[in-house]
Amino acid sequence: MSVVRINEVDIELDEDGFVVDPENWSRELAKYFATLEGIEVLSDEHWIVIDFIRQYYQEHQIAPMINKLCKGSGLSLRQLYDLFPTGPAKGACKLAGLPKPGGCV
Repeated sequence: MSVVRINEVDIELDEDGFVVDPENWSRELAKYFATLEGIEVLSDEHWIVIDFIRQYYQEHQIAPMINKLCKGSGLSLRQLYDLFPTGPAKGACKLAGLPKPGGCV
């Protein structure tokens, strides 16, 4: 496990760099993760996806399946991969502050 410090708060990460406790998420943390994922600027579309994933997780305690993510965000699978080059599971869920998904998103 490792720790990243964002806005004077230490945030614990697992061995794959995912947030251990989703309650520690912040928009600043998402921006930090974005730079690590090679995303220079988080667009409105990025935030739509991130916000949808976070809301879905808060309601269901699991990341949304890819078809729900596409429908809920209004974006195609191709658009999701364009926004998050490492994919919806690794990229989008990481930026949304979710624990590492066990399967496909």
